[in-house]
Amino acid sequence: MNDRERLLELRAQLHEHGRLYYTQDAPVISDYEYDMLMQELKAIEAAHPDWITADSPTQRIGGEPLEGFSEFRHEVPLESLNDVFDLDEVRAFDKRIRAAVDGDAVTYAVERKIDGLSVALVYENGVFVQGATRGNGTVGEDVTANLRTVRSIPLVLRDAPARLVVRGEVYMRKDSFEELNRRREEAGESLFANPRNAAAGSLRQLDPRIAAERRLDIFCFNIQSVEGVAFATHAETLDYLRSLGLPVSPTYEVYSDIEDVCRRIEELGADRDAQNFGIDGAVIKVNELNLRARLGSAAKYPRWACAYKYPPEEKQTKLLDITITVGRTGVLTPNAVLEPVQLAGTTVSRASLHNADYIAAKDVRIGDTVIVRKAGDIIPEIVGNVPSLRPDDAVPYVMPDRCPECSSPVFRDEEEAALRCTGVNCPAQLVRRLVHFCSRDAMDIEGCGPAVLESLIEAGLVSDTADLYRLTPEQIEVLDRMGKKSAENLCRSIGESKSRGLARLLYAFGIRQVGKAAADTLAARFGSMKALLEADAETLTAIPDIGGITADYILQWRANPDTQAILDRLSAVGVVMEAPVAEATSDALAGLTFVLTGTLSGFTRSEAGEEIVRRGGKVSGSVSKKTSYVVAGEEAGSKLTKAESLGVKILNEDEFRALLGM
Repeated sequence: MNDRERLLELRAQLHEHGRLYYTQDAPVISDYEYDMLMQELKAIEAAHPDWITADSPTQRIGGEPLEGFSEFRHEVPLESLNDVFDLDEVRAFDKRIRAAVDGDAVTYAVERKIDGLSVALVYENGVFVQGATRGNGTVGEDVTANLRTVRSIPLVLRDAPARLVVRGEVYMRKDSFEELNRRREEAGESLFANPRNAAAGSLRQLDPRIAAERRLDIFCFNIQSVEGVAFATHAETLDYLRSLGLPVSPTYEVYSDIEDVCRRIEELGADRDAQNFGIDGAVIKVNELNLRARLGSAAKYPRWACAYKYPPEEKQTKLLDITITVGRTGVLTPNAVLEPVQLAGTTVSRASLHNADYIAAKDVRIGDTVIVRKAGDIIPEIVGNVPSLRPDDAVPYVMPDRCPECSSPVFRDEEEAALRCTGVNCPAQLVRRLVHFCSRDAMDIEGCGPAVLESLIEAGLVSDTADLYRLTPEQIEVLDRMGKKSAENLCRSIGESKSRGLARLLYAFGIRQVGKAAADTLAARFGSMKALLEADAETLTAIPDIGGITADYILQWRANPDTQAILDRLSAVGVVMEAPVAEATSDALAGLTFVLTGTLSGFTRSEAGEEIVRRGGKVSGSVSKKTSYVVAGEEAGSKLTKAESLGVKILNEDEFRALLGM
């Protein structure tokens, strides 16, 4: 068998094993065997890159970051559902349906309502070619690159029609969500409130590699359009989708009696905590497709379906204690220690209390009997107390005035209603600061995650970021879960990070309100750390998108004596602290301020900005009356709307090129 034949065989095998795993829940090989087949396929494609196609199983990992999402117009609208909240409303829905169909026999399909993000998938000749978010039901966003990373979406269907558009719900499993939040907490990043928010945020990442890391899944629940196949009922369409290899809504049943429908709704509600995916309701649909056509849709909803929404479960328990954790940025977060209680299928013993204002608003005290529920059925939260059960000796909780980790004074951050530790060398912040410093968007040090960093700190090898650059493979390879090869790879990645440049370094420092965009702006404006350190407040606030508050945080960071010390140490080990500054080649655009929006075909936004700066102009991130021109590409958004309202001159790409003299 030659390489080409083996490649086709491997692809077919991997597609089939994916179908068995995700659609049938009946894998016939181990994860290891699957991985070995995948590695063999990758090796063949590496030797023959011209053989790589979009439907190859290797193409799920995500490509280069996108500039933005293009508009996708749904050929069949993705309608929302009318919500009902008690079983009497379900019975009233049935009465309306039976009156409208004038005595014709009607049955109902009942399905779990998966708590996720609705999308449309387009297949042509069995190959997945495009996918989009629901958006407003008529127009969504093209997120094909991210949907390719969802392993339960088949890239190829078996015995498929010429064209098929299906609707599904992208979701994040509960265990994947908990692992994601655990990693974010270790990195000092904000936590997702629930799996739905996490799924939505992941699907709208401009970097498909991030979406791939988030481990999303999908259930398909409707055929939007299909060529060459006809059906009589909704249940038939679900059976057909399953036969093609698509993962379909689990456990759908059909009933003719509305009381059986109500019973099934209660059964699904009682069982939802046992599932590894979020369920926020049950969907009731007329099963007969000809009756659906007769019933049609109202202004916002189809008349032939409704969604029963389950209320969140609440329990009472004792608040035993309030403990404090310290995050990467020094924020002190109070946490409730609870008498364990079963809630939404799990044992809950802790809940975040967020900050002092939250505690005061809920008036919760140690010893109280409190009411607990899970936000989004996942995150435990305290919604109040039971005053009649409060102990006589319960007193209002007072936040500490010193950090519990390093005993440094704390100060009240009025902007965020938070208390912050002032200790620069606070040990609680060290791991989180280092994790952020090494993260993908910062210095991108591969293999330097929380566990490795904790080992380095415990071994006394690292006490600040500069220490990373003095590590040797011999020091690392003796640590737990490390070896010679891993140590060499880590040291190589650390060495490569020295040349990441000023923008990434600024972001890596974790200066408050200096995210990736602000770091890019500062690096482009000053070109070197030295120039930034010499800038005064007036210079900083004059930079577009750097307001007075952000400027103050930069000045506070700069004034800290430990900042200069760590900069000197990083410079000594060769960390690059410069960024190329576009030099002006003419003054053709001097005195003019531009805002770029949308997607340009001939430039990236960064390239367009460089062309403006080379001609003496300035680039801003926001539109105001002082804006000279807004350059609007495809899919321009709110900036274009604001420019029109302010009467700012708008240029299309051809007009922009002409102004540049190109």
